[in-house]
This record gives sequence, C-alpha cells and structure tokens, in this order.
Amino acid sequence: MQWFSFLAVYFIVWWLTLFLVLPFGLKTQGEAQEVVPGTVESAPARFRGRRVLFWTTLVSALIYGAWYVLSVRFGYGIDAIPQFFPEFR
Repeated sequence: MQWFSFLAVYFIVWWLTLFLVLPFGLKTQGEAQEVVPGTVESAPARFRGRRVLFWTTLVSALIYGAWYVLSVRFGYGIDAIPQFFPEFR
C-alpha cells in the first residue's frame, strides 16, 4: 500500500474518532447556568479545541496502529471477520 493510501485511511479514522471524542467532558451552557443571549442552552459552555484534537489524534493513532498491525503485518482483512464471530455465519 502506498503512503497516500495510509494517509487516506488515517484521515478517515481520525475524522470518525473526532465525532466519538467530541461529547466526552462536554458541559453545556444550560448546565453551567451561563447561557449567552442568542445561543441555545445545549451549546458548549467552553470550547476545548486543543484537548479534543489531542485526544482525537491519540485515539485515532491507536485505532490506526491496530488496523495496520492486523491488516498489513498479519494479513487479516474484511473477509476474516467471520473467523472471529462464528455465531454470525
């Protein structure tokens, strides 16, 4: 696999992980009792961009590393999934 393919897969994993990490630790304006006029209560009280980017990058690197080891080093692909879950055959 070429380096551009690796980057494309990592970008997809990173993007999906971003939406998994976003809600963790979120405190809304309604919970903080600090609703800014013109916004909804469910808006974040404080945007924590650096923290979200850090955890997204870390978690996606772990997921990507696991995918790389299983697919490239051990040769497991999408066709190997039924081997791990025989009850779904």
